Amino acid sequence: MPAYRRFRDVVRIGPVQVATAYDGRGRDKHTAACTAPGLFAADYDTRAGAELAARTHRCKA
Repeated sequence: MPAYRRFRDVVRIGPVQVATAYDGRGRDKHTAACTAPGLFAADYDTRAGAELAARTHRCKA
């Protein structure tokens, strides 16, 4: 069963959305997800890491 996450501080950088949510243990996790279908999504410990991944992401979308 997928985890329900309430995202906050959502920002779009090109085709990638960066957002912050709490993980199952109450810690902040930052997610970068490409909005093109079937492409990457990853969790990071820092917001800077997620934003760097969004800025350097290249896809065909």
